[in-house]
Amino acid sequence: MNVDRCAALLADLEPARIRGRVRQAIGLVVQAEGLALPVGAACEIRTTGGGTVPCEVVGFRDEVTLLIPLEELEGVRRGDEILCRAQVQRVPVGRALLGRVIDSHGNPIDGGPRPIAERRQPLQAKAPHPLGRERIQEPLSTGVRAMDALLTCGKGQRMGLFAGSGVGKSTLLGMCARGTAADVTVIALVGERGREVREFIEKDLGPEGLKRSVVVVETSERPALLRVRAPFAATAVAEYFRDEGLDVLLLMDSITRMANAQREVGLSAGEPPATKGYPPSVFAQMPRLLERAG
Repeated sequence: MNVDRCAALLADLEPARIRGRVRQAIGLVVQAEGLALPVGAACEIRTTGGGTVPCEVVGFRDEVTLLIPLEELEGVRRGDEILCRAQVQRVPVGRALLGRVIDSHGNPIDGGPRPIAERRQPLQAKAPHPLGRERIQEPLSTGVRAMDALLTCGKGQRMGLFAGSGVGKSTLLGMCARGTAADVTVIALVGERGREVREFIEKDLGPEGLKRSVVVVETSERPALLRVRAPFAATAVAEYFRDEGLDVLLLMDSITRMANAQREVGLSAGEPPATKGYPPSVFAQMPRLLERAG
C-alpha cells in the first residue's frame, strides 16, 4: 500500500457537505445564500431537472456568495440546491500525463483513456522562497540556434515573447518544445481558436515533441474561469515534474488571453475597471502565477 498516495486521497475528502441555495442569477454570476465557502472553492448546482452545473466561488457581497458557472446556466432556477465539491481545488498529476492533451481539470481531450494520477497537486501554491531559489548559472538549450546564440536562456529563467498576430509565435514555441534540452515540456494553450490547437500539436509540436510534453488546452469558447484555470493547471503539472528532479520547460500561449479572461471574471463579480479596463485582480494574479516558475 502506498501510504503517501492514500494520505493524498484522504486530503481531498470533504468531511462535511456544505449546502446552499440559488438566490439570483444575472449574466455570468450566480448569487447563493447559506453557502459558507472560501474563494476558489468548487461547487455544483443541482437543477430540478436532474442536471448539474459546476461553479466556482469568486467572491461575496453582503449576505450572498458569488459564483461563476463553468458551463451554461440552462435549467437553473431560484431555490436550486448548491453542494460543495472541494474547498481546495487540485489537478491530477503523474508521469502518465506525458504525451497527452488534457483540459484544465486533467481530463483527456485527445481521445485516449484517462491518465492514471499518482497524486493531486494543489491548483494554487506558494512561489518558492526568494532565498531558496538557485541562481541562474547554467544555460538551457532551446534547440533554436538564433536564440541560443543571441538570447541565451538559463535554467530557472523566465522570458516573455511579444509579437503581433500571425508572425510565428506559436511556431517558435513549437520549435523550442521539440528541440529543448529540458526533460519535460508543459504547454498551456489558453484561449486559442479550436482549429489552431490541432495544427499546433500536429504541425508545430509534432509527434517527437509531444512524446515528452503535456499540453493543457482551454480554447476560446470555453468559460472565462476555465481559461484562467489553464495556466495554473499547467504550472501545477510542471511543479510536479520539477519536484521529481526533472528539468521542465513551461510554455504559455498566452498570458494576454488569460488576463482577458480574468477581466471577464472580475468585471462580472463587480470589480471596478482600472488600467485599460483590467480590474485589480488581474494585476494581483499575474505575480502569483509567474513567480511560481523559476
